This record gives sequence, structure tokens and C-alpha cells, in this order.
Amino acid sequence: MPLEKLIDRRKTHSVKWYIEDQDMIPLCIADMDFQVSEEIVNAISQKAAHGIYGYSTFCERYYDAVQYWWKTQYDWELKREWISFSPGIIPGINLLLQALTQPGDAVIVQDPVYYPFFSTIETQGCTLLSNSLIYSNGTYTMNFEDFEEKASRPNTKIFILCSPHNPVGRVWTKEELRKIGEICEKHGVYVISDEMHGDLTYSGYKHTPFATVHPGHLRFSITCAAPSKTFNIAGMQSSIFIIPNKAVKEKYETLLMGYGLMRPNAFAVEGTIAAYYKGLPWLQDVRSYLECNLQYVCSFLEHNIPSIKLVKPEATHLIWLDCRDLGIPSEELHKFFLEKARVRLDEGMKFGKGGYGFERINIACPREVLTEALLRMKAAVKEKETTC
Repeated sequence: MPLEKLIDRRKTHSVKWYIEDQDMIPLCIADMDFQVSEEIVNAISQKAAHGIYGYSTFCERYYDAVQYWWKTQYDWELKREWISFSPGIIPGINLLLQALTQPGDAVIVQDPVYYPFFSTIETQGCTLLSNSLIYSNGTYTMNFEDFEEKASRPNTKIFILCSPHNPVGRVWTKEELRKIGEICEKHGVYVISDEMHGDLTYSGYKHTPFATVHPGHLRFSITCAAPSKTFNIAGMQSSIFIIPNKAVKEKYETLLMGYGLMRPNAFAVEGTIAAYYKGLPWLQDVRSYLECNLQYVCSFLEHNIPSIKLVKPEATHLIWLDCRDLGIPSEELHKFFLEKARVRLDEGMKFGKGGYGFERINIACPREVLTEALLRMKAAVKEKETTC
């Protein structure tokens, strides 16, 4: 099976695999250790063979492909004039905060959450308001009472929604999204909905774009997405910002042009078109493989490292691990796995106060790699327990 193929990424300028310790297994950084679909490879190869890589722009085929994907996957009829661009989700959110806030304005996030949100808010001179998720009985829910209190504050201007949620893996229900939308509309709060992981759902779950829950959401929402996580092409640096509010879109694109960020790289357009028109069979295989990896990790931990509890995800290839029963101080937990197991995870503390005692593991890799990492973690935990 192609997804089982071991591919050495160490000398390919990969951020994930750019490590001095050749024995370290990196199960961090949200990209996959799977080769992309043959159709994407062919599209990029044809572009490369052309031999000229000058400034690029968007074409009707590109917009048609984006509209096709959202229609077929989410039954959402995107209008051409809603679609904008960013080289990445975080650069785009930075620009949106510049467009919609003043220094000192407040932005709500739901920790534990994708940690670049924190630095983005700080960089733009805004105040971070944490509406912490509630963790109970192995799952996470929203605290709506606390959310409304924070949304009602006069200086609160933005809510950054992570949907599906990274790192806890929740696929928010229509009812949850509707409640959030009602509160934000009531208090005049814009919703920036990061839906990067929407295509990577597990069996029994379906992602709902926030903007589609109610027609009124279009006016105060911006949807951020990309083919990058879905089809493992993050290096093409091409994200899609869906901005139905004309005035907001104009402010955003004025800043985009001002920073010289309006053009995609030479391969992004063809890669996106191939992904959205021809990548679904590959994606279905990946979803099935991730499902098997998830079941394997769940069973392995239950039978071999019961002190680590897997927070079962509803989406994403990034799995949230509750390590609090290990008895290791949060400040030392990440170092423990690095030094004792030779496995690099994502440090839970980076995701906010709700991440203390947790780690995040990326399971989008061949089973052989995942097995070796888990065996190392098992040995490290066993050694710790026998020496205590």
C-alpha cells in the first residue's frame, strides 16, 4: 500500500524532519509522511517541465475548483466574489486582526488551542480572552455562559473559532455553532473560523462550515481553509479565505496587497486544482488509514501504557494525549519523551493553560514508524515506573 511506504525526509528541508539527532522520531508538526496523490504529482511535474516560474496569478479554473470542492463536500454554493487568498492561515488572520481591530481590542480563543493564535493576537496589540473548553468524561465541550460574558465586553471584536478543533479533535455540532453564532451576532463580534482540518473527519462525523449554519452568519464570518492539511501540500503556501462581507474583504485585500502577498507561488494554482478535482480517492484512502492508526494507538495505550489516556478525536490526524497520570510535572513532560523515548511530540503547554499535562501526537505516518515510537514511549514509561 503506498501509504505504508517509508520515505526518508531528513535531507529534504522538511521542518518536521530537520533534526540533528538522527535517532529521533518526530511525531509533531501537522504534515503527513505520506506521498501526495499521483494526480497532484503529475500536475506539478507538468508545471515544472514548462521551465518558466514567473509571477503567478489565479485563473477561472482555480476558482471553479474551489467552488466545486465546497459544493460537493459541504453543499455550499460559494460566490466567486467571496473567495480570497493568503499564503497561510496565520498570515491571513494577522491581516484580518489589523483590518478589524485597534490595539487593545479583545480577541476570544478556546484553549487548549492551536498556539500560533496566541502570538498572532499579541503581535497585533490585542488582548487575549480565553474561553477555556470544558474537559469531562474524555471529551471537550464549550462553556457558553463564559463565552457570552466575554463576547459582551465592549472591546471584544473577534472570536477565532477552531473548527474542527486543534488539538482536541472536536467536530462542533450545528447546534453548538448556532449558539456561538447567536452570541456573536448579538454582541457584534466577528468570527474568524479556522476550518483547516474540516476535510479530515473520522467515521460518523461531518464537518459543518460555520458560515452555512444560518444565513445571517455570512455577514460577520470569515472562513479560513486550504488544501494543505487535506492533501499534504502545505509547502505550496496557498490558503483560501472566504469573506462574504464586501467591506471586510476590501479591507483585507488592501492589506494583502500592501504587504505584497497577493500572488500564489508558481505551483500552488495547479496543485490546488488537481487536489480539488482529482484528489478525493487519495483522501478517502488516507482517512481509512488514519482510522486504522487511531484504533491502533488507542488499543496500544490501553494495553501497554494505561497511564496515558487518548482523547478520542472526531477529526484531524493530530491526537491529544492526557498524560497527567504519569505523575510528571507539566514543565518536564515534553523533555521526558524527548530524552527518554527519543520521540518528539508537540508540547501541550504551548496550547494554553488547558494543555498542561497533555501532549499532541501526529499519527499521519506509516504504521511501522508509529509502532516504533509507541514502543519507545512504553519502554520509557516502564523504566520510570520501575525506578519510582
